[in-house]
Amino acid sequence: MTDHSKPIQAESTHEHGVLQRVLDGIERVGNKIPHPAVLFVILIGFLAVLSHLFYWSGATVTYEAIDPDTDQLETMTTSAQSLLTGSGIRFMYENAVGNFMDFTALGVVIVAMLGVGVAESSGLIKALIRKLVKVAPPKALTYIIVFVGILSSVAADAGYLVLIPLAASAYVAVGRHPLAGLAASFAGVAAVFGVNLLVKPADGILTEITNDAIHLVDPSISISITANWWFGAASVVMLAVLCALITDKIIEPRLGTWRPEDGTAPDPNAEDAGEREPAPEANARGLKYALWATLATLGVFALLALPPGAPLRNPETHALIGDSPFMSGLIVLITLVFFAAGVGYGVGARTFKSTTDVTSAMEKAIAGLAGLIFLLFFISQFVAYFSYSNLATLVAVKLGDVLESAGVGALPLLIGLVVVTLILDLFLSGIIPKWAIFAPVFVPLFLRLGVKPEAGLAAYRVGDSPFNVLSPLMPYFALIVTFAKRYQRSAGVGTLVALMMPYVVFVTLAWIVLLVVWELTGLPWGF
Repeated sequence: MTDHSKPIQAESTHEHGVLQRVLDGIERVGNKIPHPAVLFVILIGFLAVLSHLFYWSGATVTYEAIDPDTDQLETMTTSAQSLLTGSGIRFMYENAVGNFMDFTALGVVIVAMLGVGVAESSGLIKALIRKLVKVAPPKALTYIIVFVGILSSVAADAGYLVLIPLAASAYVAVGRHPLAGLAASFAGVAAVFGVNLLVKPADGILTEITNDAIHLVDPSISISITANWWFGAASVVMLAVLCALITDKIIEPRLGTWRPEDGTAPDPNAEDAGEREPAPEANARGLKYALWATLATLGVFALLALPPGAPLRNPETHALIGDSPFMSGLIVLITLVFFAAGVGYGVGARTFKSTTDVTSAMEKAIAGLAGLIFLLFFISQFVAYFSYSNLATLVAVKLGDVLESAGVGALPLLIGLVVVTLILDLFLSGIIPKWAIFAPVFVPLFLRLGVKPEAGLAAYRVGDSPFNVLSPLMPYFALIVTFAKRYQRSAGVGTLVALMMPYVVFVTLAWIVLLVVWELTGLPWGF
C-alpha cells in the first residue's frame, strides 16, 4: 500500500537535485499544517490579537486614493480596528451569515458548476478531451494548456472552474501525471493573470484609475486601455513558453509516472466509462448537437449584447466591454453555454434519456462541492475580519510611503513597486484595490522622474500576478487543492505550494528582467 504521508517522489534512479529536495521539504512541512478550516480558525484568532495590538497602539494612516466608483481623488484616513472591542465582537457576531453569502467566489463556483456538471456527466468533457489529445501534438499539449489558461482571464473565473480540471483530465488521457496538467493550467490562469492578448474588464478600471492619477499632475495627458498591450503580448508569449518548460522539465519529472492504481483517486471524468462512453457514431452525433446548442446560445446572447441599445450593454455609455452588464455577468453566459452544450451532447449521444438525468447531473455537481463550501465559510469570515481590521490598508500605505521617500532612481523604483505589490498580494487580493491606493502615489512620482505612467502600470501588473498561486486568501486556492485531491488523496496546501513554487520563482525573475529591458530600451508599452 502506498504511504500517502510522503511527498510526491519521481521514480528515477538518480538522486534529486537541490531544487527537488527543497520542494519535497516544502510539501512535507506544508502537508503537516492542520486542515485548512482549522488553519483559518487559528489565523482568525491570531488576527484578532494582532488587530487589537495595532488598535491599542493607535495605528493610523492618511493617504490619497482614487475611488474606482467615482474616479475622484479622495483624502482618506484609516485606523486599525480591533476585533476584540465591543464593536468588533458585534461585527463578527452579526455578520457571520452575511460574510459567507457576500463572498463572491461562493456564488460563482456554484453557478458555474451547474453548467459544467451537466457537460461532465453527459460525457461532453471527456469527448472534448479526446479531441484535444488527437489534434494537439503530444509535445505541444502543455504549451496549449498554459496559453489557453493565460487567455482565459478575459472570462474572469472560467479558467479556475473549467480549464484547470480539464487540463488534469487531458494529462490523464495521454498517460501523464494529472497534477502536472493542473499545475500548468493554474500557472497560466493565475500566475500570469495581469496580462492578456485580449482586453479584460479589469483593464478599463485600471486605465481609469491611472488616468485619474496622471491628471493630478497634468490633466492634458491620458493613456488608453491598450497602453500596456505590446508589453502584455510579449509577456504572454514569453511566460507561456516559460511555464510550459517549467512543467515539462521540473514539475513532471518530480511527480514521476502516473499510477492511478497506487491507491490514488481515479480520474473523475472516467467514472462509469463503460456505461457512458458512446459508440463513435453516437459520439459524433453528440458533438454535432453540442455545437448546434452552443451556437444557438451564443446567438441569443449576441442579440442581447451586440445591437446598439441592447440590454446587456451599459445603459449610460452603451459600452459592451469594460463596465457593462455583459461583462459583469459573464459567468452566466459561460454556465449556459456549458449547460446547453452538455444537454445537446447528452441528447445526441443518448447519454441523457430524460430531464431527470440533467437535474441529477446538476445535483451531483453541487454535492461534490460540499467540502469546498464548508471551507469557504471559514475563508469568508477571515477575509471579512481582515478587511474590517484595516491592517492591509495600513501596510500598503506604509510600504508605499517607504518607497516614495527612498529617493532612488526610476528603475529601482519600478522594481520596488513590483516587490511591494508581490508582498501585498499575499494579503490583499484583487488587482484593482491595491492600484487604487498605489496609483496616486507612484504615477505622479514616475512622471516627475520622466517615467511614462504606462511603465508604472506595467510594473504593477508584473507584481500583482505571480503570488496568486500561493496566497491562501486567493478565493480559488482551496478549490485547486480540492481538484488535486481527486488524483492524490493526501494532497494538501503543501502539495500545491510545492507544485507552484518553481513557477513563482522563475516567472517573477523572468518578468522583472523583461520589465527592465523594456524600460531601458524604450520599447513602446502599448498603443
